[in-house]
Amino acid sequence: QVQLVESGGGLVQAGGSLRLSCAASGGTFSRYAMGWFRQAPGKEREFVASINWSKDSPYYADSVKGRFTISRDNVKNTVYLEMNSLKSEDTAIYYCAPTDATGRHYYFHDGFASWGQGTQVTVSS
Repeated sequence: QVQLVESGGGLVQAGGSLRLSCAASGGTFSRYAMGWFRQAPGKEREFVASINWSKDSPYYADSVKGRFTISRDNVKNTVYLEMNSLKSEDTAIYYCAPTDATGRHYYFHDGFASWGQGTQVTVSS
């Protein structure tokens, strides 16, 4: 199965930046749409951003549009999330996952493991 490992989180002040990475092992996700999701304490997991296999038609949640940028390197089998102008409300555990054809919902296709451990992002005010 394809295992997904998130990294790059940390503690930053409001207005700062971070770059998250999602690396695959045990297989490739180069021909699948991939997305980022996050879960804040006491809240449901929510969609953040996604990108398809050809790297066109990226899609963003309204709350991060203009501040976050998703990208991927199919050779390195890695997906990135560049986060700028961070706010305290961005504090959450961030996860990556494959998505359906629309890029708006997670969908664990056959051959993928379920959610990884995520990476913690904490933004102080």
